[in-house]
Amino acid sequence: MSDIALSFRQIHKSFFGVSVLQDISFDITKGHILGLIGENGAGKSTLMNILGGVVPFDRGEISLHGSFYKPNNPEEATQKGISFIHQELNLFTNLSIAENLFINNFPKPGRLPFINRREMITKTSEYLKLVDLTLSPDTLVEKLSPGERQLVEVAKALSTEASIIIFDEPTTSLTNRETERLFEIIQRLHEAGHTIIYISHILGDVLKLANEIAVLRDGQLINHGPRAEYTISRMITQMVGREINQIYPDHNTVPEKEALLEVKNLSRAGIVKDINFVLHKQEILGIFGLMGSGRSEMAQIIFGLESSEHGEIILQGKAAKKLSPKLSIQQKLGFVTENRREDGLLMTASVADNLALVALDFHKGPFNTVTQTSLKQAVQEIADKLTIKSSNIFKNFAKGLSGGNQQKVVLGKWLLTRPNILIVDEPTRGVDVGAKFEIYTILNNISATGAGVLFISSEIEELLGMCDRILVMSYGEIVGSMERASFNREEILRMAFREHNNDNENK
Repeated sequence: MSDIALSFRQIHKSFFGVSVLQDISFDITKGHILGLIGENGAGKSTLMNILGGVVPFDRGEISLHGSFYKPNNPEEATQKGISFIHQELNLFTNLSIAENLFINNFPKPGRLPFINRREMITKTSEYLKLVDLTLSPDTLVEKLSPGERQLVEVAKALSTEASIIIFDEPTTSLTNRETERLFEIIQRLHEAGHTIIYISHILGDVLKLANEIAVLRDGQLINHGPRAEYTISRMITQMVGREINQIYPDHNTVPEKEALLEVKNLSRAGIVKDINFVLHKQEILGIFGLMGSGRSEMAQIIFGLESSEHGEIILQGKAAKKLSPKLSIQQKLGFVTENRREDGLLMTASVADNLALVALDFHKGPFNTVTQTSLKQAVQEIADKLTIKSSNIFKNFAKGLSGGNQQKVVLGKWLLTRPNILIVDEPTRGVDVGAKFEIYTILNNISATGAGVLFISSEIEELLGMCDRILVMSYGEIVGSMERASFNREEILRMAFREHNNDNENK
């Protein structure tokens, strides 16, 4: 029997006359973990969507376990043993774990039109044990943590008896502990003979897991070989087509004394407590903390999405008595939210409409109507400036862009308002190393114009590389502060974990 699980030969795919995959050819060894890497827009998702039966390919040939393979839809792909765990999990949160696992194939007693709930619960329990989840099959998915939902997706894949499991950016919403748990499960699946395709922009994770690595760039296969041939530096060079000697752009600006944002004793029970800090003109101020530390909730209160019970927010010297998103926008305060797909973009609107969304009030004529000519020009200029890859920003939908380009659109819509203060929450989540550098450069440029940037991230390395100062949060409180000259990764982590460790010791 052949040891090749999957074989691509001369796979080609175009959308609207634009080639997105060009003659892709490589094999995946049975039972191996393939790390599939490439910049956003390189063709990874398209290739996997072809494998998963979501889109057809134009020409070429795919062989699955030695047999011709050309699925007409995702259901056919599932029947052939292909399971695709997407970055945006495909679970119904209002249904139970068991209902999600068997939603396409509920067990029935013979030919009777009834669901055999006892069999469904029993089988679900068996699959949950395989992924180390000690949860009731009747538990609603909405009650699960992101890590638990990810493992439910793995259990769902096992319930279809999948031989090939595709993981697309599986760790973007997971804590470090949940990530390690997922890696243990992936290794166990690998040892059990499953073939794994692992897609991630976290190159260290790819090196840690993969047996072999394939690199795509601009729709072409650049290289495919054993993990031993790769270093992170080589992976980056092959992904972007050039060497990136530094991950972060030069940071030459110095914060000024002028305060753009002052937060005093900001509190809301169970969320944040006595938050105090100042964001200065031309400063990039980092906020680090573990999941549940209150980082995002604090940002939502400052922007006016949520209310506080106590405290004061001062914008450019003036107390903001009652903030709302509309008032924040009027006062040149911008907010790039953590989840671009749900909170940052209108996915079925054009790229241009998304870019223009926040700036409408800034392009109005004498009769309070939007001046289309100036707005259209401004939108095109910002799209060009940010090198947003779209053949026609006025016709193409945001959902058709790569993750990195979607994030540029989110940033671009705020840049059109020329913000004095910009809050960014996980601005590089799910984007590749090349797009990260571009986003870092954009934030540097915003700061250089005199604006202040509040940079929230769970990636401590990017805060160390980008910020003038870092505040550390834990359980809704600021527990430490560190200036750029004395940045210390270990000390920052100790501060973030200190309260958690004390809490565990007191239990």
